[in-house]
Amino acid sequence: MENYYTPKEISDKLKLNIRTIYKWIREGRVNAVKLGDVWRISESELNRLLKGGE
Repeated sequence: MENYYTPKEISDKLKLNIRTIYKWIREGRVNAVKLGDVWRISESELNRLLKGGE
């Protein structure tokens, strides 16, 4: 099963402002799923970002 992260966890890992992550989600640059009130980003999407696929 794949792990999912909050935008805050992603911003900490990438050392970016959390607003940048939310902006990327709005622009469609980051694939995310909204579960209730919280966005979640998959581990495979995180790996894509870390490899420079952004």
